[in-house]
Amino acid sequence: MDIREMKLADYEDIYRLWKETDIILKRSDQKQEIDRMLKRNPYTCLVGEIDGVIVSVVMGGFDGRRGYVHHLAVKKELQKQGLGRIMMEELISRFQELKVIKVHLFVEENNKAVKEFYKNIGFEERTDLTDFSLTLIE
Repeated sequence: MDIREMKLADYEDIYRLWKETDIILKRSDQKQEIDRMLKRNPYTCLVGEIDGVIVSVVMGGFDGRRGYVHHLAVKKELQKQGLGRIMMEELISRFQELKVIKVHLFVEENNKAVKEFYKNIGFEERTDLTDFSLTLIE
């Protein structure tokens, strides 16, 4: 698998991959919002390709201190072959180059397989926090 920085031209393929892997998509996943993400984080939004076909994606956001992982996905038929781990290793490496202090991500409580994946690659589940959100634009 070859990893490269995501381009807006990849959007349709990425969106389809997210849908196929049951990622919950919202307004913030529309093309214009992904464009904003790519403009702010071009170095940490990545796609993985095999023979020129996008088979994995991960978006990393950086706020100047912390890194955030969004929407890691691997084509269903290629899951459990280490591609997600490879994508995360590349993203973490790029975060390290940017001097990110800590990396955060959010997993839905009922998504046990994804929680196990992240635990297996070194992330620690935190139970001392409660997530709060404020929607500014509907």
